[in-house]
Amino acid sequence: MMELKRFKYTPILGWSMTRHNVFSTCKRKYYYQYYAKFDPEFPRVRIEALKELTTIPLETGAITHDIIRVLLRRLALTQDAVDTDRLFEYAKDITQGRCNSKVFSEVYYAEREEISLEDVFPKVKNSLENLLGSERFQWLCDPKLQRYDRWLIEPPGFGETRIDGMKAYCKVDFLLPVQEELFVIDWKTGKQDEDKHGAQLIGYAAWASFHFATEPQVIRPIIAYLSPDYFEMELRLEQKDVGEFAQRVRVETEEMSAYCQDVEKNIPKEKSLFPITSNRRICEYCNFRELCKIEPIST
Repeated sequence: MMELKRFKYTPILGWSMTRHNVFSTCKRKYYYQYYAKFDPEFPRVRIEALKELTTIPLETGAITHDIIRVLLRRLALTQDAVDTDRLFEYAKDITQGRCNSKVFSEVYYAEREEISLEDVFPKVKNSLENLLGSERFQWLCDPKLQRYDRWLIEPPGFGETRIDGMKAYCKVDFLLPVQEELFVIDWKTGKQDEDKHGAQLIGYAAWASFHFATEPQVIRPIIAYLSPDYFEMELRLEQKDVGEFAQRVRVETEEMSAYCQDVEKNIPKEKSLFPITSNRRICEYCNFRELCKIEPIST
């Protein structure tokens, strides 16, 4: 198995695409998402409970990822044909368990009375069917191409890495070496987003380049969209692409760090300096909207 580099804990802020997306969307949401323990108004347990709310699209993606992880681990052990009926029954059981145990935002905020198996499972099944029927899956099943003992399937941890010396997080789904190249594959059940996901692919390449001392040119980052049909987006990178991405990470890290009163310890400035977005449509879908409902919307 390929080994990842390890890091000692440091409290300093670490860039991630998810973190900066939240920062760009709403500064108050960003505060609740990353600095709940500093909040002087609401108990941390309440904020954390809201943070853990899921949604139908989020849980659909999470379940699909979990089933694919199990499927790949099985494939790494045996190339026997997949019993699809058994796989889908297993996926159905997992989905039912999540519907019963998870707190969905749609239910918590009284948009729906409950979330049932029928709300989630059809898209999970469709995504799995599309993967199993894809040329990519047949390629993964070819023992002449694959080194199953060197697969990294959802590596442990949060994907910590260093990009031009900066702390960053790029959590990848699946990495595998094929001949002289490193393939990094990320599964998506949501909509295609060329700009957002293209940048994400460069992040994966930077992660792989750092951990395995590999030139970006031999890294093959791929996003595999699983629904409604199977489709792949791949970038072929040059060193300059990773350099430009590192500059982006530096700028965005500095933007977020400007909201810290102590950058090294990642201690935020006071909550009032994290304004609520003026875009009310964003508020309608925010897990933390009950905390902001009595406050005026920033202009």
